[in-house]
Amino acid sequence: MIDSHCHLADEVFEADLPDVITRTKEAGFERVLVILEAGNAKEEAQAKKVHGLWNDVRVSIGVHPHHAHQFNGNALGAVEKVREQIKRTPYARAVGEIGLDYHYDYSPRATQQAVFRAQIRLARELKLPIVVHSREADTDTIDALKSAGGGEVKGVMHCFTGTADLASAALDLGFYISLAGVLTFPNAQDLRNIARQVPLDRLLLETDSPFLTPAPHRGARNEPSRMIHTAETLAALKGISVAELDKVTTANFHALFRP
Repeated sequence: MIDSHCHLADEVFEADLPDVITRTKEAGFERVLVILEAGNAKEEAQAKKVHGLWNDVRVSIGVHPHHAHQFNGNALGAVEKVREQIKRTPYARAVGEIGLDYHYDYSPRATQQAVFRAQIRLARELKLPIVVHSREADTDTIDALKSAGGGEVKGVMHCFTGTADLASAALDLGFYISLAGVLTFPNAQDLRNIARQVPLDRLLLETDSPFLTPAPHRGARNEPSRMIHTAETLAALKGISVAELDKVTTANFHALFRP
């Protein structure tokens, strides 16, 4: 089993990181992808600790749309920050999490778009997949992927909670759909309906931990070992066993991200 998106470098894991990793391994995980915010020195140092404890950990590095404003409109500055950190991180495997968030709008939309497109172009240059955050920005997200990606950039729509149209457009571009604990929430019937329609060979699983803890543990801190609940829900929707889903999503992860 592989958690394709978690934040183990977050400060909430500092006190018990070795225990979290032990539980993850004991739950049968072969790998996790840890998401890092480019330029966050504390996260970068913590990621080194994570990798030191478990050398099968891989990371993705990018500028989140919430933080795009920190570059004062200098999208190229954001790109160089990502490029430099990827260059000095031998276990980096993707650019992300990047994208657009029109729900919170912590950064001006034009700034989000410029930084997103610049990072897509960087991924295209580096021949790396991208990890995409899209919230209430379906049209602009797909437009950016098409125009900046040029059909050459692949990736994953992380923690998918969008519309059926967004899922279809992303799949048409060769992207994967990753599902997190939201899939288990009682009010997520629309998402479960979409999940039924996504081809098995385009699905990934994630926790987005420490966030979005699946039922029945909502309210507690999330961690990779809790992904089993999302896997059980998705397997039931697909009419297959958890073991079969594990096999397929693990193969999908390896198809997208190099070892």
